[in-house]
Amino acid sequence: MKPKRNFSASFRLFLTLHWVKIAVVVVLLISVLWPVYAISHLDSYQRDYIIAISSLTPLQSILGAVAFVFLYQYFLFGGRGFGTFTELSGAIAKNAQIRVRWDEVIGIEEAKQEAWEIVELLRDHAKVTQIGGKILRGLLLMGPPGCGKTYLAKAIATEAGLPFLAASGAEFNVVFMGTGGARVRSLFKRARLLAQMHGGAILFIDEIDGVGRSRTADMGFGAQTDYNNTVNQLLVEMDGLQSAGVNILVIGAMNQPENVLDDALIRPGRFDRKIYVDLPGLADREKLFQFYLSRVKVDPAIDKPRLARRSVRKSPAEIESVVQESALIATRNKRLQITFKDISEAFERIEMGSKRYREMIPEERRDTAYHEAGHLIVVYLLHPTEDVFKASIHMRRSTLGVVYHTPRHDYYSARQDKLLADIKASLAGYVAEKLKCGSTTSGVSGDFQHAIATAHHMVWSLGMGSNGFVGDYEVLVGSWTFRRSASGDHLSDGIKEKLNEETHHILQTCLKEVEDLLRQEDVLLERFKDELLMKNELEYDEIEAIFAEYGKQRVFPTQPVS
Repeated sequence: MKPKRNFSASFRLFLTLHWVKIAVVVVLLISVLWPVYAISHLDSYQRDYIIAISSLTPLQSILGAVAFVFLYQYFLFGGRGFGTFTELSGAIAKNAQIRVRWDEVIGIEEAKQEAWEIVELLRDHAKVTQIGGKILRGLLLMGPPGCGKTYLAKAIATEAGLPFLAASGAEFNVVFMGTGGARVRSLFKRARLLAQMHGGAILFIDEIDGVGRSRTADMGFGAQTDYNNTVNQLLVEMDGLQSAGVNILVIGAMNQPENVLDDALIRPGRFDRKIYVDLPGLADREKLFQFYLSRVKVDPAIDKPRLARRSVRKSPAEIESVVQESALIATRNKRLQITFKDISEAFERIEMGSKRYREMIPEERRDTAYHEAGHLIVVYLLHPTEDVFKASIHMRRSTLGVVYHTPRHDYYSARQDKLLADIKASLAGYVAEKLKCGSTTSGVSGDFQHAIATAHHMVWSLGMGSNGFVGDYEVLVGSWTFRRSASGDHLSDGIKEKLNEETHHILQTCLKEVEDLLRQEDVLLERFKDELLMKNELEYDEIEAIFAEYGKQRVFPTQPVS
């Protein structure tokens, strides 16, 4: 509820907000009226002389001041807007200007449920104060980039009906000593004034880790001391909110883990509530595609659940980017609506870059087709979690071809069979080239790196070998906590040798299984090679149709219960 103020309180608030303007007007009036009074008492000759000389002074002063301010701002701040050191570029917006309704926040349903409780407290906090509770003073939003943290903060302000004051953590880090703390004071002063006028305010600090990281000792140059003072000022201001009796909610957002912030900043009483804004799940991704595709002209036959499965581990911002990119592709191809092929092309362009239409010699193109066909068959027939969406031998960036496969469901841990299937899929291109071309190419380099890294991680860190070694042996080598000296560690050469032998054993076992499969499926390998050479790329339905033609049907494990 907006607080009532009498005339005296309103006048004091007006003076607080506009005293600088009033002082400037008074000084200008005195500077104009006093010379006029003094000149009027001089004789005509002196009066004409002084008027003639003084008439040029204002113009010279204005030109000099403009030149000085322009050069100062241009060389020191890169031509930014003119303002004082302590001013921030943060914008103030009322809820009518933000206009982010609650139902427009899609893809982060769990975070929305937690945030709605805060909205209700901002709307009516009398219930909490009646039982002696305290209003939340700080909300920390954490999560990967592009998941809607800023969007959620704006929606909270819209639903609560409060003005929204935004700033970035980087704005508090400047060259001049003391400026960071002064900017913090200036920002919170503006927030308190807004809260007095509107009954409350929301102060949003994006990338708060830029101003709230842990304080450390200065190395002697003064920069760390100034940064520590900025953090101290932020702590004092957040503590002073409750004593000032104003209804201000400070919302901080960042992509970093919570432990990068100063311990005093994340304690109760400052940031009381923490909400993790995670990547959307399968159902949320389907809603996101429905929402963004509803804003463009699209083929009604597009399978949105398939697009949701294709976009595992993608943020709402990335999904929006895919839809916008597909609209550009459809426009470029002179189509009036977006098709599934346009969306598939948008996925590839964002992930891998644009197609490179360069001519390849027939032998190199054939090798690439065998390589990608090998990947495709092994992933389709042996991988327990991955679904093949597309295969292509179009050049993109540094790659000559690619097989797009993503998890069929949202998995948050990897079983041993999944990791072994990853290794087999990585080795499939090498095996296909070796079997059908007699030799391999440099295109297997990236596949080998992934296969060896996965096998090494299984044996050294996850205890998934067959030699009985259980534990994370990588810690004994890579962590300084366990090192005896700068060149030694707690692992003997014998243990290292056995672990490396087990890594090699996993690679050889997977290699043998892939060789047996591709020899057995030689006809299928030739068919996919021919299809890729003829069409350059195969979509999901085409791949499924070819496997069905040869009687190869996959049976995926049942989706785990969440």
